[in-house]
Amino acid sequence: MVRNTTHTVARSNKSKHGTVLYPTICTECGTGTVVPFVPDANRAIYCEGCLKSYRENGKSIPRRENKEERNKEVFPNLDIMHTTRSVLYSMGISEPSPIQEKSIPALQKGRDLIGQAETGSGKTLAFAIPMVEKCDPKLSAVQAIILVPTRELAIQVYSVVKPLAERRDLRVTLLYGGHSMYSERKNLERGTQIVICTPGRTLDHMNNKRLKTNELKMFILDEADEMLSQGLGEDVEKILNQTPEMKQTVLFSATLPRWVEKTIKKYLKNPERVNVNAGNKGPSTIKHTIYNIDKSNKMDALQTMLDQKDGPILVFGRTKRGVENLSNKLSKAGYDSQAIQGNLRQGARERIMNNFRSGKLRILCATNVAARGLDVEGIEYVINFDLPDSEELFTHRTGRTGRMGRKGESITFITPEEGRKWREIERGLNRQFTRQKWSAKVS
Repeated sequence: MVRNTTHTVARSNKSKHGTVLYPTICTECGTGTVVPFVPDANRAIYCEGCLKSYRENGKSIPRRENKEERNKEVFPNLDIMHTTRSVLYSMGISEPSPIQEKSIPALQKGRDLIGQAETGSGKTLAFAIPMVEKCDPKLSAVQAIILVPTRELAIQVYSVVKPLAERRDLRVTLLYGGHSMYSERKNLERGTQIVICTPGRTLDHMNNKRLKTNELKMFILDEADEMLSQGLGEDVEKILNQTPEMKQTVLFSATLPRWVEKTIKKYLKNPERVNVNAGNKGPSTIKHTIYNIDKSNKMDALQTMLDQKDGPILVFGRTKRGVENLSNKLSKAGYDSQAIQGNLRQGARERIMNNFRSGKLRILCATNVAARGLDVEGIEYVINFDLPDSEELFTHRTGRTGRMGRKGESITFITPEEGRKWREIERGLNRQFTRQKWSAKVS
């Protein structure tokens, strides 16, 4: 593998013939060598052993990759910085998704924006790229805030933003509950340009004058429908009211219920609306399987499903206690299962999530805390063991699979008592699903 290393030219030596030799590193094998010219980081350099190997095998000597030409192929139709293209290339991303292609130019112009696209469509990069490029690394003050509803989503957004920001020498700070505020306070005191945060902890820092927003350029509400729901809406408004009026305000979500319009009218100025696949109420790559089932048969049906499916599986329950009990029953039955819910300490939540992402844990039982921000590669199956309370939650739950155009399957159990609630979900989605009666034979 060709290494991409910038070398510092050390003191030169002379060969026995009087030629000046410069120490450097072989591009191919990484061993020390000397060359009769000043080493250039953009030029491939090979030791005598590697050169001899190429010649003996009749292979042409490879040249160092031209980064500038390579990066031109990344997001070729968008006007973005070369540092951004370099990071996107390292992520294996070359073409923008529809939400990125439409949102980035509008945000670059300074427009307020409402972005709506299906879960897993690349919304984070859609706002992260223009946000990072707008921030000034020479100004050691908070210039961008990304407000999210859950700790898991904060960590997920951080993982996307951080490499883009570091490439421009920008500092990113996470603020969320469940752990000590000491490190957060120190990071804010040292100076940071980008803050990714949850509402409660954000208000704590604002009220104690640690999070200052006088230099704020961009304020982003991610998963806006959840952020503006009855539980968090009041805190969100308190935070917005402590930010400068002259800023760019951005809302992104997979769903935008009617109640969000009140906040849009109050805080956004003539926003541009980007709605990708407006008529598509669910990713087309997701297969929906709906079972009518008696409550007493749900556990047996779940185990049958788990026996037939491979790879990581996400099982959604309704309550914290119910999810814990479900995971314990599965573990006692011999399944590799753990539960994640809001009462867990943050360290435990992160350990479970890391195990699930790495493949060490196969079955994750979760409340709706995992319905947003959970981006785990390879989830092919989402099982709604308990029905969600709304069409928005159904969209977010099922969106954990079939991400970025991949195939996935959502399996939903409906008991006779839940028939009315299911019909309400279908009406909200403006879609009717085929249902079948559960039996081990049809699974």
